[in-house]
Amino acid sequence: MADEISCDLVVLGGGLAGGLIAWAFAHRRPDVRLLLVERDAAAGGNHVWSFFDGDVAPSDRWMIDPMVAHRWAGGYDVRFPGFRRRLDTPYNSVTSDRFAAVLRDRLGDRLLTGVDAVEVAADRVVLNDGRMIRAGAVIDVRGAGDLSALRCGWQKFVGLTLRLPEAHGLDRPVIMDATVEQMDGYRFVYLLPWDEQTVFVEDTYYSDSPALDGPSIEARIGDYARAQGWSDVMVVHREEGVLPVVHGGDFDRYWPVEDKVARAGVRAGLFQPMTGYSLPDAVRFAAWLVEQPLDDLPRASRAYARAHWRAGGYYRLLGKMLFGATAPEQRWRIFARFYGLRAGLIQRFYAGRSSWADRIRILCGKPPVPIRGAMRALLTLRS
Repeated sequence: MADEISCDLVVLGGGLAGGLIAWAFAHRRPDVRLLLVERDAAAGGNHVWSFFDGDVAPSDRWMIDPMVAHRWAGGYDVRFPGFRRRLDTPYNSVTSDRFAAVLRDRLGDRLLTGVDAVEVAADRVVLNDGRMIRAGAVIDVRGAGDLSALRCGWQKFVGLTLRLPEAHGLDRPVIMDATVEQMDGYRFVYLLPWDEQTVFVEDTYYSDSPALDGPSIEARIGDYARAQGWSDVMVVHREEGVLPVVHGGDFDRYWPVEDKVARAGVRAGLFQPMTGYSLPDAVRFAAWLVEQPLDDLPRASRAYARAHWRAGGYYRLLGKMLFGATAPEQRWRIFARFYGLRAGLIQRFYAGRSSWADRIRILCGKPPVPIRGAMRALLTLRS
């Protein structure tokens, strides 16, 4: 039948997690007949994904290094009222353009773009152009699942790439500039210097609401640029996003046991709950998956995600304290205190690999939020 395709593995969704799965199979298991299906015209969407060197194991760097568009070996800065710090951990950024180009070159006709799945089962996918893909296994990586099953705050942002007529003066990223006016939760500006005259400026909020007022945030970015002495700037790129910061919920509602389609990425809950940060988990999962048999993929991937949910309990507890115990305009104090801790602890936190000693250290000492409010939050919000 001309409208029927046969393969061993279908990956639905060409974002970060789906693309890395396809990339890993193309390199490590080229015998697997794979198709990566992406509804947009190109894989990768419209994103910048960044990571610290310690977020990805050396044995897995082969998977992500080809996607890296910018690297700052000298580390990064943070800025808070009355406190600045320079940390030496190297930092890397993956752009969606680079990501899409690498996948396109490697996958060729195994990458199907501009088509969407209208029917998905464990062994087949029906596309919106009428074609059916019969597969040995299907893995669904199409964004978030049922977020109503989770209790969330939100990390939301608008990012603009600005081209300046003169040098901007930055020699490394600024991961958090929280010296800006606080509003709509914890607000900070994130800066990535692409070259001497081009800088990515992202205005970010840890907010109680997912509502995103793009025009107002863009105006604030303009005000920020002028405050840095950057004039006559040209906007050459724009992106926005809203990420869940999960502080509770029901995993079995998020991924019902009766759902027999394998999942990955945010759809499987594979991200750091406190930050919404998904790249380390996307790499780890792809490295794990490429070693697994495909005949038990739904059960195995759900068990992996369930274990990840259990392991994330500590980070959900921190989220409860952030969103349940802290006045929005005071949330910056939590992050300022955190960035005064040891560099290794900070690194392990973002990778979702905090040791028990790290966890105790983050919570001990002079609390950045009132104890009474913290206890109230912990008692009134179930895990």
